[in-house]
Amino acid sequence: MKYIKFFLVGILFGIVMTKAEIISWYRIYEMFKFQSFHMYGIIGSAIVLGMISMFLFRKKMVKTFEGNDVYVAPKKSGLYRNLLGGILFGLGWALAGACPGPMFVLIGKGVVSILVVIFGATLGAFLYGLFKEKLPH
Repeated sequence: MKYIKFFLVGILFGIVMTKAEIISWYRIYEMFKFQSFHMYGIIGSAIVLGMISMFLFRKKMVKTFEGNDVYVAPKKSGLYRNLLGGILFGLGWALAGACPGPMFVLIGKGVVSILVVIFGATLGAFLYGLFKEKLPH
C-alpha cells in the first residue's frame, strides 16, 4: 500500500506519454528522417530538466521521499563508453521501433507485439547481470 503513489504517478506518466505521442512509431520515424521537431523538442526538454535535476541533487537541495540526501556516484566518461552505449541504444531503438522507456505504456495501449521487445530487454538485463564484472565500466 505504501507504493500506491508511485503506481499512480506511473499511470499518469503513461497517459501523458500517450497524449504527447511520445510512444508513436510514426513520431519516432519522423524524428529519424528529420521531418519534425516534435521528438527533438521533447528529448531536448528532458535533457535540460535532467541537467537541472542533477545540479539540484549535487547541491543537496533535493531529498528523497524519506528525507535522505540523493547521492550521485561519479562516473568515468570517455568517447569509447559513450559511443558504444549510444550505438547499442540506437540499434535497439531502431529494431524495436519504439523508445525503450514506454514499453509498458505500449502494453497498456494494447500493442501486443511490444512483448517481444520486453522479452529482449529482460534477457539483455539478465545477460548484463551475468557479465557485468567482465564488461568495461
